[in-house]
Amino acid sequence: MPPRFPGSSPLFALGVLLAVMSSSCRSNEKGVPQPPREGFEQDLAFLREHVDVLELAAADSAARVAVVPEWQARVVTSTAGGEGAAGYGWLNRERIAQGGLQPHMNVWGGEDRLWLGPEGGPFALFFAPGAPFELERWQTPALVDAEAWPVVERGPASVSFEKRGSLVNRAGTRFDLRLERTIRMLPRAEAEERLGVELGELRWVAFESRNALTNAGSAAWTKEGGMPSLWVLGMFRPSSRTTVVLPFDADPARGRIVRDDYFGRVTDERLAVGDAHVFFRGDGRRRGKIGIGPRRAKAVLGSWNPGREVLTLVEYDLPAEPTTDYVDSTWRNQEDPWSGDAVNAYNDGPAEPDEDSLGGFYELETSSPAAALAPGESLVHTHRTFHLEGPRRELDRVARAVLGISLDAIERALPESDA
Repeated sequence: MPPRFPGSSPLFALGVLLAVMSSSCRSNEKGVPQPPREGFEQDLAFLREHVDVLELAAADSAARVAVVPEWQARVVTSTAGGEGAAGYGWLNRERIAQGGLQPHMNVWGGEDRLWLGPEGGPFALFFAPGAPFELERWQTPALVDAEAWPVVERGPASVSFEKRGSLVNRAGTRFDLRLERTIRMLPRAEAEERLGVELGELRWVAFESRNALTNAGSAAWTKEGGMPSLWVLGMFRPSSRTTVVLPFDADPARGRIVRDDYFGRVTDERLAVGDAHVFFRGDGRRRGKIGIGPRRAKAVLGSWNPGREVLTLVEYDLPAEPTTDYVDSTWRNQEDPWSGDAVNAYNDGPAEPDEDSLGGFYELETSSPAAALAPGESLVHTHRTFHLEGPRRELDRVARAVLGISLDAIERALPESDA
């Protein structure tokens, strides 16, 4: 989501962005009503009124996933299946119903979309060569925001896309590139292997996006000219009690634990740092963003919604020996453009109580290392999403095994607050 804005308050810059986007992104005001219980079937029917949808189905469960090629091959929503089943992805229903394209970025929603980093800094891909870090000069590349992606192969449980294009970063370096993206449902055995735990009697959906970036040009991508990265972002439905959980390596020699100042420092009632976990509120009520670098991050993160009893987990490719070369996407002239984060969490909402939001959601995000690629070389980043429902004792068993913490401890981490 839009980062900080040097030269003025970062919250001010976001307020300007919302004004530019106007009411098209305000799902909390009058407009298209949310369907009862925000069910998957209602979401699917609504989407099909406005855009072509590809539906994937698991072979060994009732799980399904909805993918929209027109929106850069993003996974829009998913379900564990069953009568009246919930949909897990956040949709900006008013924006989708309005149609057309918006300046700067298109906030349609979706729980797995691909961007390329860095967003800001000297090698930014969201600013033209030499452009200042000003809102009116910021533009999400059409390749990952406004262009349809062609389908190259499709089966009942997977679909593959390929997109070619060229981008020029703020330093003036041209990147000729090929992007390949496969969305695939995970069968039970593979989902259990990835998580290292049996799913038992739980209802579940598990899918992955495998994203490949290839240097299709004639020059190597280097630190001197800039190196892009693969960046996967998932938008989810918030609740007043949802807590995001980011496990981290407790070794103090690995440096900073969490960056919490993307939009101004996150307040204590919204962020807590334990011995081995960072807790962040995912209520869609107040804007904020945090990140953990590759030396501290673990290869899994998640969130717990006790009201709906949904445990969401994200597992991704983290190098066994993490490189420090991760892009920094903040809007500023950075001392070290390669000290960025491997995982991020974003909570949408007003910057101030009387201001608008982008729609009200929270995000779980993962990134690849910077792509130091010679011509013809490729970098792959795989991002896997799991949603689990069922008896609390079973969800607690999975949370302990995968995240290393109980559901009770997650619920106690942040105080009850309307802030």
